[in-house]
Amino acid sequence: QVQLVESGGGLVQAGGSLRLSCAASGRTFSSYAMGWFRQAPGKEREFVAAISFSGVSTYYADSVKGRFTISRDNAKNTVDLQMSSLKPEDTAVYYCTGGPYSGSRTAVGSWKYWGQGTQVTVSS
Repeated sequence: QVQLVESGGGLVQAGGSLRLSCAASGRTFSSYAMGWFRQAPGKEREFVAAISFSGVSTYYADSVKGRFTISRDNAKNTVDLQMSSLKPEDTAVYYCTGGPYSGSRTAVGSWKYWGQGTQVTVSS
C-alpha cells in the first residue's frame, strides 16, 4: 500500500513559478512510476507529467512541455513538479499518482494510487 500526500499549491500570478511536492509512504515507492494529473472546475482530470521508476524517462502533456519539469528522489520518497511560466489555464487541483500502472500513462484509470490533491490558482 502506498499513500501519497501533495503539498506546495497556492496562488501565483501568470508568468510565475510554483513547485509541487508529493511525499509517498511505503517501501515500494522506488519500484513505481509516478505522475501528476490535474482537474480544472467542470473538466475531466487530465494527464500532466509522468516519470519512470528510475527517473530516467519523463513524459509530458503537450500543454506543459517546456514549462513543467517532473523529478523524483527515491531516497526521500518524493516526486516534484516544477512549474514555470504559469498561465491562468493551468489553474486546477493537481493530483499525485503512482503505482504499477497498466495501459496508457495518460489515462486516469491506469494508475493505482492517488493523493488528495493540491490547489493551484494562476491569476491573470
